[in-house]
Amino acid sequence: MVNDLSFFEKVYEIVRLIPYGRVTSYGAIAMCLGSKGSARMVGWAMNASHNYPEYIPAHRVVNRNGMLTGKHHFGSPGLMQQLLENEGVVVENDQVKNFEEIFWDPSIQVANI
Repeated sequence: MVNDLSFFEKVYEIVRLIPYGRVTSYGAIAMCLGSKGSARMVGWAMNASHNYPEYIPAHRVVNRNGMLTGKHHFGSPGLMQQLLENEGVVVENDQVKNFEEIFWDPSIQVANI
């Protein structure tokens, strides 16, 4: 990964690597970038990702408990859940049902961040 990228661009590079049908958390992305306390900043990046020229699968980023906390930034409140369910992710009461099983840890999966 190139060091002169903005924080948001680094977040987007990681989010684009999240495999289909898997999810990660704002905090896990922040930790991977060496900014442990920046989960909220990762959330801001996800909110801004809808205006980014390249596709960012922001629906695959949830909070540390698997909650769909960013769902209000998808145009309609049900769209985030629908996108996840289209990938086979089970969502119940705005929470990823098998979160621990499908959690993708970028710190383990991504090299050279």
